[in-house]
Amino acid sequence: MPLPKRLLDGYASFRNGRYASEAARYERLGQGSQKPSMMIIACCDSRAAPETIFDAGPGEIFVLRNVANLVPPYMPDGGHHATSAALEFAVLALGVKHIVVMGHGRCGGIRAAVQDIDPLTHTDFIGSWMRGIKDVARYVAHDQSESEELFERRIERASVEHSLANMRTFPWIRMRENAGQLSIHGAWFDISLGELHAYDETAKAWSAIDGD
Repeated sequence: MPLPKRLLDGYASFRNGRYASEAARYERLGQGSQKPSMMIIACCDSRAAPETIFDAGPGEIFVLRNVANLVPPYMPDGGHHATSAALEFAVLALGVKHIVVMGHGRCGGIRAAVQDIDPLTHTDFIGSWMRGIKDVARYVAHDQSESEELFERRIERASVEHSLANMRTFPWIRMRENAGQLSIHGAWFDISLGELHAYDETAKAWSAIDGD
C-alpha cells in the first residue's frame, strides 16, 4: 500500500525546496555522526513540534517525544524504558549540553488523566504511563473560581517541574549538572498564541519569553 498522498506531496515539496537548497548540509550530516548540543523532550501532540517552534534545521536538536512530555524516575530494572534510554544516549553518547522539557497548552494526555476520561486512561499502556500526573495534580491547589483551562495549565506546568525533578534522579545527569557540564530547563508552549514560557527554578516562577 502506498504512503498517504499528503506525505508523498510533502516529500516532493521537501526534495524540491529545503533539500535542494541545503543539499550540501544534508550531505555533510549523512557522512558523519550527529552532534547536537541540545535535547528537547516534548509531547507527541502534532501541534507542538519542537523543530518548528525553535526554527531548527536538521542535526541541531535531539528530540524525544512521548505522551505528555514526561520524564520517569531513574529505574534500571531491565524493563522497556524508551524515554530513559533516549536520555542515556543523549547524555552519555552524544554529550548534549542542554536538556529542555517542553510542555504545552491544552495537552490531551494531561486533561484525560486529570478528568479520568475514557478510553485514554483505561488502556493497556496510556493509563499506567499517565498515573504520575494524577499524583502531581493532587498537589496543585484548585481554586474553584478559576476555569478548568487555567487549572489544567497549572498542572501542565507542574508536570514539567516534576519531570525536571525526576531527571535529577539519573546519576549521570545529576553528576554532569553539578559539574557544570549539563543544564536542564523547563518550557511551556501556548499553541493558540505561539508563545513560549520558561521556568525559573531559582524563583520557582514561569514567565513568557519575548520572541520579537
